[in-house]
Order: sequence, then structure tokens, then C-alpha cells
Amino acid sequence: MKRLKDLLDICLPRVNEVFPWDLLELRQRNPELLLLDVREPYEFAAAHIPGSINVPRGILETACEYGYEDTHPELAASREREVVVICRSGNRSVLAAWTLQVLGYRRVHSLKTGVRGWNDYEQPLQDGGERELTQDEADAFFTPHLTPAQLGQGWVTHRWQS
Repeated sequence: MKRLKDLLDICLPRVNEVFPWDLLELRQRNPELLLLDVREPYEFAAAHIPGSINVPRGILETACEYGYEDTHPELAASREREVVVICRSGNRSVLAAWTLQVLGYRRVHSLKTGVRGWNDYEQPLQDGGERELTQDEADAFFTPHLTPAQLGQGWVTHRWQS
């Protein structure tokens, strides 16, 4: 059975990853840098890097092209721009960066560690109303809320054991 890790292993060697401190340098060097957050809208509204745009990964391909209901004009016009793709922890952004490269985007990076790492590096985050989050608010957002089943506890050979 293939897993997310298998797909990431295929994409990672093909995607340039940057750390939060690299992103700070890229932003200083390139004011035209496009920050593309591919998380779901509710995640973006809760906490995102100031100046980023939100195009969920589920509509990424149609958002990159003109003529679709999901077209995001800034993204569709950015094939020659430098782009940093952002997600929560750095996995979805790797997959999305690889997809952008396949679609002809030439200068794409993935933010390794994602918004969570950006927060750990104590960089600013804002909510959907563009209000800057306190460090405590941001930390609370990134606290995992996983069930035992999501953590893999209780699963034995693909069936639940109580």
C-alpha cells in the first residue's frame, strides 16, 4: 500500500525547500515574491503569513489557468515570478510546488516546516481579518487535536481493536 510518505519521497528531490529564515531573505531580496498558501480557507483565516494569498491545494490546477471558475488571476499570471508555497507543516506545499513546476512555474520553493515552523521561528502571523496574532494565540492554533485513530493507536492489521 502506498502512503503519503511514498509520494513525498518522489516529489522532494524535485522541489527546492526553504526554511523560515531563508524566506525572510527571499522577501528582502525580491519584493515581487508570491507567497502561496495552499491550506484550506478555514486554516488560512485562523493564521497565515502576512502578504500571502490563499489557493487551496484542491483547486490549485484550475486556479493556475484562466477560464475556470476557480481561476486566481494573480497566480495564473505568475509563471515567471518566484513563488514560495506554504502549508501547515511542509508536506502539502511540497506536493503543490511539484504540481506548479509540472504546470510550468519556473521558480518555485516550498516552505519547509510550513506555517508551524514560521511560528516556531517567532515570525508574525495574522488572522483572516489581518489582525496580528499573539504568540500564545498562534501556539494554541498549532496544538494538535488528533484522535487516537488519527494517531494510529488501536489499529492492528487494518482493523480496529478496542
